Amino acid sequence: MPYVNIKITNEGATAEQKKRLIEGVTELLVKVLNKNPATTVVVIDEVETDNWGIGGVPVTELRKTK
Repeated sequence: MPYVNIKITNEGATAEQKKRLIEGVTELLVKVLNKNPATTVVVIDEVETDNWGIGGVPVTELRKTK
C-alpha cells in the first residue's frame, strides 16, 4: 500500500488542481511500480507560508521581495 505525502504552501491550489495531483501520482505509481490504485494513498498537506522556510527565510517574507 503506497503512501505519498505532497506538501505545498497554501497559496490557492484549487480543488481541481489537487484532484489532478492525486490522480497523476496514483497513475505514476501504477505505471512505474505496478501498484494497485485501490490501495494507493495520496495526501496533500497545505502549509502556511509562515511555516515554510527556504534558505533560512520564511516563504511569507520571500514572497514580499518578489
